[in-house]
Amino acid sequence: MKAAHLLRVPDDGLARKATLAAAAALGEPFIDASSNDYLGLAAGFVSRETSAAGAGASRLIHGTAPEHQALERELAAWVSTPSALLFSSAYAANLGLVSALGTAGTVIISDASNHASLIDGARLAKAQVVVVPHLDLDAIDNALGAHRSARACWVLVESYFSMDGDGPDLSRLRTLCDAQDACLVVDEAHALGVFGPRGAGRCAEHGVRPDILIGALGKAVGSHGGFVAGSTALRSYLWNRARSFVFSTAPSPRLAALSLEQVRGAQEADEARKRLLNNAAALREKLLGAGLEVARNSFGPIVSIVLGDNERVLAAAANLRAAGILAQAIRAPTVALGAARLRLTVKSTFELEDVKRLASAVEAACRA
Repeated sequence: MKAAHLLRVPDDGLARKATLAAAAALGEPFIDASSNDYLGLAAGFVSRETSAAGAGASRLIHGTAPEHQALERELAAWVSTPSALLFSSAYAANLGLVSALGTAGTVIISDASNHASLIDGARLAKAQVVVVPHLDLDAIDNALGAHRSARACWVLVESYFSMDGDGPDLSRLRTLCDAQDACLVVDEAHALGVFGPRGAGRCAEHGVRPDILIGALGKAVGSHGGFVAGSTALRSYLWNRARSFVFSTAPSPRLAALSLEQVRGAQEADEARKRLLNNAAALREKLLGAGLEVARNSFGPIVSIVLGDNERVLAAAANLRAAGILAQAIRAPTVALGAARLRLTVKSTFELEDVKRLASAVEAACRA
């Protein structure tokens, strides 16, 4: 790309700064002829305390603001990687990442329960895709062995699966990838902020360093957006090749500034994390004690009660709503046919009485 003069170097706002300085030196007004802010509304309502509402353009067309840079630095430091790249959503992050990685001659090995964004990214890629049974590390090892001659092998997993509330043995997975010279790509969307030191995720909790980590800001962080963290070379590659990044307007600088504060708050929320996991353990214990089929090997704040039948799970969710409790009925294609379930998400803000009431109401709804 560089030889063909096609490599776009992430300027992170440097070109805008240089142009502003040049205009000032000439005593001329700065003219922005790059932005898509056609009505001039993106910078509206800006004060010393607030950032611009809109970036006005993609990052490649001078859409970078200092707020993006500050957030990316904080995210990279949080998950202990050299760099991070902000996307408009975690879906966009996975879609852009996986489709960009999966070049011809490479192999993507994907857990069968991976999120739709990882699946769609693999479908858009030019790589060979191998889907392995959920959490079957032996199947991953066998797939890696069968594709040792591939240009590259990318192993895609979630650290905490959002439907079953379970996760892989990350330490063993890292060992398998190292032994087979493969790259480990871990989506920490539902684990970031919940597990690990300062909420840095399950990889940090287990002392595992993935080659690439994906994080979400719309879950435990309580904001919006997603990011890919890894090497500086990865960031530069995605800047050029991740289509969901290249062809999207940059996230709102105002939102990025808010997200930075939310990320810092999430890192300091150790007491809330402790309450969250205690509440989840208490609810799971009560539901199992009542004889309900809680998803096997689950842990953490996602508690799913597998009912199997679509009509039954819809009725159970309706019964809960009538009791003043909102819980989602999950059916195919989000989960496999015959695996319909009530998906409960526990909060740190629940009191013990809330947990007891929830458990009792769920048992009654499922029995009915």
